[in-house]
Amino acid sequence: MVPSLSAVAGLGNIALPLLSLLQLVLAQSSISLSPSSSAPDGASEYLDASFAGFGIEPSNLFSFTGGDTPNQLSIKLLQNLADYSGAPPHIRLGGNTQDYMLYESNYTDIAWEKNPSSTAQGNVAADSMIIGPGYFEALNRFPKDTPVTYGLNLAYMEDDWEDRIVAAAQGAVSGMTNVKLYSFEVGNEPDLWLQNTFRTAPWNGQVYTTQFLDRAEAVYTRVLQPAGLPSSFFEPPATASTIGTTFEISQLVSDGMMEGRNGDNYVTVWNQHDYFYFIGVTKTPITLNDLMQFDQTNTQFAYWEKQVKIGLKTGLPYVLREMSSIGPIGMPGVSDAFGASLWTLNFFLYAASLDISSVQMHMTDNSNASAWQPITLYGRDPFVRTLYYAHAAMAQIVGNGNGTTQIASMSTSNVGSSYDGRIRAYSMYAHDNLQAVIMLNGKQANESQSDKGSFTFNVNFGSSNANKDVYLSYLTADGADSQTGATWNGMTYSDTTGESSVVDSTVHTITLDGSGKAAIPVRDSQAVVANIGWQIGSTAVLKSDGSTARKSNAGLRNTPTAFTAVCAMIATTFALVASSA
Repeated sequence: MVPSLSAVAGLGNIALPLLSLLQLVLAQSSISLSPSSSAPDGASEYLDASFAGFGIEPSNLFSFTGGDTPNQLSIKLLQNLADYSGAPPHIRLGGNTQDYMLYESNYTDIAWEKNPSSTAQGNVAADSMIIGPGYFEALNRFPKDTPVTYGLNLAYMEDDWEDRIVAAAQGAVSGMTNVKLYSFEVGNEPDLWLQNTFRTAPWNGQVYTTQFLDRAEAVYTRVLQPAGLPSSFFEPPATASTIGTTFEISQLVSDGMMEGRNGDNYVTVWNQHDYFYFIGVTKTPITLNDLMQFDQTNTQFAYWEKQVKIGLKTGLPYVLREMSSIGPIGMPGVSDAFGASLWTLNFFLYAASLDISSVQMHMTDNSNASAWQPITLYGRDPFVRTLYYAHAAMAQIVGNGNGTTQIASMSTSNVGSSYDGRIRAYSMYAHDNLQAVIMLNGKQANESQSDKGSFTFNVNFGSSNANKDVYLSYLTADGADSQTGATWNGMTYSDTTGESSVVDSTVHTITLDGSGKAAIPVRDSQAVVANIGWQIGSTAVLKSDGSTARKSNAGLRNTPTAFTAVCAMIATTFALVASSA
């Protein structure tokens, strides 16, 4: 906490020469925030406990679940998040390779095999891979009731296409016994199908709509309806981009997407994909510093913001089932650095503030943008990337409201040129009341910088919170370029087991003044959650079935003494002055 001027004066004459300089520092690198005491208009709906999830490329499933032997690292990392939020993260099992796969019920290996009799079209043939019941045996290793959006093959169009897609759908319905089939995604990124030769002209949104509805009708009447599942079980259009195409949501609605067939509506949510940056597509170069410039995220996503609003006006939710900082497989030194973890947390909060219902960060076993590496690759054993810590933070934020968490974005303009576009703040509400403020400082400070700067958030929590204790939880690492050593809320995660352990047991608190205000410094390349009344993650979290999960944090914490609090105050003062100098 940045000390009051009276507290500084009380330290003795040594502090007096620093007074004017400290005032200057605060003026240059601070902002005042007054979050609403109750959820404002424009705050998100209640966030689902599975909100912050993952996409897994279908061909890579066994790398994450394990083949003949379960992948305990993946299982534990997902279970951690389930314990934190109240439900397992939503998994989208989809991507390019879903449109390469055919299901064969007599193929029982826990693996996929190359189709020796492939005849279908496509740069990579739409029937080039075979899976069977073993696919779902592996998927069932994930935590119980993990919601799964499962990708079906729309690209395949041989004479037996209907029987093939019905067989795959039936395999999923029958095979998912531990995880929970949430929905079907029919086809991946059909807006790109002229380029990958899955289709030839004429191919547009209208033709896609017809073929989508053909397949949805077949799957519903032959699989879902007999199983007692609803017709509204499908997620179109799973597009990479609709800019300048005929695949915009409004165009698909005009083409009859929501009319369904025979009185049956098949659409449950609108599903689109995006990446902040895509190698080979985005023309400008990318650096870690660019990624951490949060204004660039808003600029890149501006078109999708419009699609979100259009989708929500149809009365259906909007989800972002494929997202990442850098595609297709990340960039070393950028997407796997701690700065990308800050980008990820900010994107989750930003997406929530737009009322996006779910976000899946895409993972492949060879991607530097995956939250963990599930297999030995690149000469390195499996390990947890710093990106995972952002997922842990978001899961505890969601679980903090026990089904009532709402997020609202706060204005962070006029922060000074050195922090322009790099400061973000969000208010978090539980049971409609202000519960926490989340602050992110995206100014790049690398490991090698011994004197890192700091930005101060002067937060007015409201008079109703006067004199209350606020608990600070940090998403931090030695620097933005750190690829190891990250912590969230004092915790770290084992590269071998995925187990959490407490490496900083200090309980970081501040006490609000008589009007409910406090100054909270956030170091460059760091994020802080300031939670009213308790340390986030220290209270029981209700699971989606109504039972109670274990407390989110391992181990006990030590409350700071008055002496350590004063020392911290002095250290903060000198750090601010030193960074300015």
